[in-house]
Amino acid sequence: MPLRLLRDHLDTGQATRAWPVSIFWRPSHFYWHSYMANWLFQYLFAPSVLPSDDTRWLLLRAMLAGCGLLVVALCGGLAAIRWLRNRFIEPIKSASLKLDELHRGKQSTPTMGGLFLISGLCLAVVLLGDATNHYVLLTLAVTLGLAVVGAVDDLVKLRTTAAGLGWRAKLLSQSVIALPAAACLCWMRGDASPWLTIPWVMLVVVGSSNAVNITDGLDGLAAGCLTLAMFATGCAIYALGNPATMELIVVAAAAIGGLLGFLWFNRYPARVFMGNTGSLPLGGLLGMLAASTGQELLLVVSGGVFVAEAVSVLVQIGSFRCFRRRVFRCAPLHHHFEFLGWPERRVVTRFWGAAAICAASAVAIVSYTSQAGQSQSSKSAVTNVASGRIQVHAAKPVLRR
Repeated sequence: MPLRLLRDHLDTGQATRAWPVSIFWRPSHFYWHSYMANWLFQYLFAPSVLPSDDTRWLLLRAMLAGCGLLVVALCGGLAAIRWLRNRFIEPIKSASLKLDELHRGKQSTPTMGGLFLISGLCLAVVLLGDATNHYVLLTLAVTLGLAVVGAVDDLVKLRTTAAGLGWRAKLLSQSVIALPAAACLCWMRGDASPWLTIPWVMLVVVGSSNAVNITDGLDGLAAGCLTLAMFATGCAIYALGNPATMELIVVAAAAIGGLLGFLWFNRYPARVFMGNTGSLPLGGLLGMLAASTGQELLLVVSGGVFVAEAVSVLVQIGSFRCFRRRVFRCAPLHHHFEFLGWPERRVVTRFWGAAAICAASAVAIVSYTSQAGQSQSSKSAVTNVASGRIQVHAAKPVLRR
């Protein structure tokens, strides 16, 4: 049977009947194995059979990026940890003596694992993503820029007596990276009011980057919450269906795979930390995905844990400066529960549960709005056809780069 006929055979649903088990073990049917292997290869890689702009091909590449990065992280994680242990050991430096005492056991843990996480993410996107898509290139540029800022911050903390870059220097560096990205994003979307859009996008990217950085204080906390938020953001990108930004699904899937692989070694008790080299760019990546698709407000829901952590720091600082009183025993919020006597595992699992609820709520909102939009479009089409204003032609939707 020619490959084209086999594709039509599959599309019509005639291949849904269960195949006899005997074809997998009887010698007389051995040719089926080579035939199906050849068909599978051509189905995955032949443009004439499955065009690269088809949605199924996009989702397949996203799955390969995520699963491939997960497998690479699991297989090469121990070697990467050994390499980091010889060069970058996490110092315990904070303004709280009690917090230093609680985290004394983390003194010899290697850090800057974000070097491998971000490198693998960029490599997977370059190999399996569309390198000509402007949104993908812009997102990777912001991620790499923030990774440099995070690496400098970590090196200052490791090589000097300082606790890292000062907040002014860090905020200025992040703004320098976010400003041209916001301007390019505004130009690509054709926004009519750039004086409002550019500051808004900068706020989303820089705020998301710092919120994830603040959350990265316990074993597996930031990585687990980021995985759930990335999943919700990927669902939002898919549901939105914008052909220009659909390629960002590959970026989100690669980030999820890398984070899951990293979480295997970062869970309690952590054998490696991502450091600011990982938390700053991954937070900025999450903000860029939301800003590129116009889902900035949905990020408040999907990243509710990050919002709560950032707000707790702002409230603590504002309360102490204005009233000389502290609202929390220690900020960010996860340290407050540690000071209440909660074990670290309990704090992390509770926050993971909250992040899962936030991600599920975001997916439910996206699903509802998407169905409502489709229903409204269908009603409008029926009305227009009934009034004779337009003529409907059945056509297969095509995803364009």
